[in-house]
Amino acid sequence: MTPASEPARTAAAEVAQIIRRARAAQAEYERWPQERIDEAAVACGWAIMKPGNNRVLAEMAVRDTGLGNVADKLLKNHRKTLGLLRDIEGVRTVGVIAEYPERGVTEIARPVGVVAAITPSTNPAATPANQIINALKCGNAIVLAPSPKGWSTCAALVGFVHAELAKVGAPRDLVQMLASPVTKDATYELMRQADLIAATGSQANIRAAYSSGKPAIGVGQGNVVSIVDASADLADAAAKIARSKTFDNATSCSSENSVVILATVYEAMLGKLARAGGVMLDAGEKAMLQALMFPGGKLGPAATAQSAPHIAQLAGLDRPDLRAARFLMVTEEGAGPGFPFSGEKLAPVLTVYRARDFDEACALTRRIYDYQGKGHSVSLHTRDDTQALRLGLELPVARVIVNQAHCIATGGSFDNGLPFSLSMGCGTWGGNSFSDNMHWRHFLNITRIARPIPEKVPGEDEIFGSYHAKYGD
Repeated sequence: MTPASEPARTAAAEVAQIIRRARAAQAEYERWPQERIDEAAVACGWAIMKPGNNRVLAEMAVRDTGLGNVADKLLKNHRKTLGLLRDIEGVRTVGVIAEYPERGVTEIARPVGVVAAITPSTNPAATPANQIINALKCGNAIVLAPSPKGWSTCAALVGFVHAELAKVGAPRDLVQMLASPVTKDATYELMRQADLIAATGSQANIRAAYSSGKPAIGVGQGNVVSIVDASADLADAAAKIARSKTFDNATSCSSENSVVILATVYEAMLGKLARAGGVMLDAGEKAMLQALMFPGGKLGPAATAQSAPHIAQLAGLDRPDLRAARFLMVTEEGAGPGFPFSGEKLAPVLTVYRARDFDEACALTRRIYDYQGKGHSVSLHTRDDTQALRLGLELPVARVIVNQAHCIATGGSFDNGLPFSLSMGCGTWGGNSFSDNMHWRHFLNITRIARPIPEKVPGEDEIFGSYHAKYGD
């Protein structure tokens, strides 16, 4: 066995101290009654929703990461936290949480212990807050490993959280974070020493979480396709796609990356997208944008979460109409490494495809997901609900978002029934262990008491009767 390097040994010792403090705090906290646990979770929510705190966090996030915009981060921090608090209100996470007398089963909620939360630079306040609330709602402690760019914002959030936890008498060490600079050694040690890993961000971090030897809930890559059916309300679809594509400069993994438009409404839909603020690039301009965004054929950071006019300027595009563009559009026909615009972009750039009919739209969407984004979600604009059911039955996606602004809807919204979250599981399609929106239930263990009930043994004819009748003995 190769001896550990000095940085690795130092990281292991520093993380061990953090974990020890977290375990001591959690051992006290897990004995709290439900009412006090709920109070602590709400306190953490107020730490980010308090208007002055929210403003500080949003401005710091944009200043220090260079990603997104302040107005949308304010809205995201507020709505995502408010929605999560609504989802967990009244949910029992302490003691007996369910009784099933007919089965003789009693379910008891138990904490998982210390959660390691790996969080991204794209949402350096909203995602940590979401994980903190879920962890504390379930009686756990949590240690955050923010991205280096997001460290300052996360540190400010943790300071606000500590101030609110003090008000309710909760141990300060329930919520901690790694020291700056956050190193790979420290992050890997945190994953190794914690009890559960909740990982959001780069696929490298997700793979590391799954290979750490500890239970992990990690999310998949986004590359959302929006299909516009011939029956769609085109103006409504364009407005919602534009809103989703531009929200926080497309920092969300749920922002549409491509739109597949049926041929019969293709030209009309392009007109609606143009009226919603999209500007179509010609072939030469597309090549200049590709050189900026995909140096060497791989997505680079230059355009990530920047405004459309700024991206155009960086690419050397100087058409007057680009100075007021909300998002840029390029046409494409193929999918895969040879067609980089068919992949995830994390920028207000929308790839436009034309499909003969719904069959071709489904086939094209599948090819795009075979390249990137399998398991995440698909967007559909239609008046024919059978099309949504078809996508749910046929495509490798965990969510079908119908007639909504996708990046706002897929992580839960006040007008749909999905749990509020900033972390989307993509199932086995996306290499994940779950296909739900990450929420409080993923932060609990459940102990089950099983008591004897009257025995009910089925006869062989009940089980095999129809089989034998059809196929013989």
